[in-house]
Amino acid sequence: MAPRSYGQYCGVVRSLELVGERWALLVVRDLIVGPKRFTDLRQGLPKIPTNILSARLKELEETGVVQRRVLPRPASAVVYELTDYGRELEDIVVRLARWGGKALGEPGPDDTIARGAVIVGLKAAFVPEAAGDLEASYELHLDDVVVHMRVAGGAVEFGEGPLDDADLVIETDLSLRLLLFGQITAAEAIRTGAVKVTGKRVLLERFAEVFRMPSTGTGCAGLGARPPALSTER
Repeated sequence: MAPRSYGQYCGVVRSLELVGERWALLVVRDLIVGPKRFTDLRQGLPKIPTNILSARLKELEETGVVQRRVLPRPASAVVYELTDYGRELEDIVVRLARWGGKALGEPGPDDTIARGAVIVGLKAAFVPEAAGDLEASYELHLDDVVVHMRVAGGAVEFGEGPLDDADLVIETDLSLRLLLFGQITAAEAIRTGAVKVTGKRVLLERFAEVFRMPSTGTGCAGLGARPPALSTER
């Protein structure tokens, strides 16, 4: 298939030609988290047809956004990862997540959520100024998705899976968005059962201060209502 062209000499146009095809930015989103095997990408994007994923990866490789690498033994698996050029998209994708998050509304009955979406969403919600001198580690269980984060020095590092020495373990579902958007307080989240915590409970209040999503203020996001249960995938 010939590459799509808008016929304009413009950086925005060239960006769309590189990563504007359906699914392309979501592949980039999941690779921001770290290198992935083909099967990992399929799990994170369960509705993408296999041939389309193959096509997107080929296109992203040809344009220098993604590269393949063979892991050393004993793994010896082929993984896809962002190039230095592709890594420049991280800030753009995080900003898109922050902008789009203002108008998310309630999830649909067939919507899923993946680790990549959770980590990029939390990157978008992180407020460095609010972190201050906080030094804490969190393990987050969002239904079946498990990620962790370490906050220190006004910065945050994310990882996939559990964290053995987490200061606070948070178990929740998409009710977490009510906390991130300031619709409920940390105390209300615990009292109502929207969130269950293990460890230093006071750190949930700091979590709500450090990870915070802005609202449009227009009411289009429907954030006042508790979202329905949502299936998740790993």
